[in-house]
Amino acid sequence: MLEMKTLRRLRAALLVAAGALFVSAMLARPATAQLVEGTNYTKLRQPIPVETGKKIEVIEFFSFGCPHCAHLEPILDKWIAAIPPDVEFRRVPVTFFKPWENLAKVWYTLDALNETKLAPAVFVAIHEKSQNLADPKTFYEWAAANGLDRKKVEDMYGSFTINSKLARAKQLAQQFDIQSVPTVVVDGKFVTASDRVGGHENLPKAINELVARARAERAKG
Repeated sequence: MLEMKTLRRLRAALLVAAGALFVSAMLARPATAQLVEGTNYTKLRQPIPVETGKKIEVIEFFSFGCPHCAHLEPILDKWIAAIPPDVEFRRVPVTFFKPWENLAKVWYTLDALNETKLAPAVFVAIHEKSQNLADPKTFYEWAAANGLDRKKVEDMYGSFTINSKLARAKQLAQQFDIQSVPTVVVDGKFVTASDRVGGHENLPKAINELVARARAERAKG
């Protein structure tokens, strides 16, 4: 009986030691560990031509209706504030659901009116105040309450320009086979997301690494 207890204690001690070694090994991994293709990102076999010319394109596919996008937004905005001069960032809204199609029009309307600074307030209105900005009338009222000219907002929201941008957004999402948001595409070829790099906080660092890879590939011609 004594021997059995001793074996159990020894086994427990070994398990604790093994666990400690595993934790130590994980903590010892460098914070700048390189991304692994197939795990942290996907490289498209057939890259999609960028729309940014000589600049490296970074696209965030998102929706105002997505709570994960709302959580990522302030983190990504900090990265955008320090964006390298050879990189151009743009957001492309997805239209997985009918309400999200209207929210895509909200984004493009604000963009066309040079009022994208209101994007954080849109997220707050939808996810914290439960305002249905997918309803055009509600959006017009919200826009007016936030200092915009309601008539200009209404005219832009229903314009050919916005509908054309919406059609292009749908085409891009299809080309890149976007299945979830937020998803980030770097230079038309590298696809990643927060859940592939350990969380929202790690995404800016991952984007920087993929930008560096895109820059190196461009240099090679």
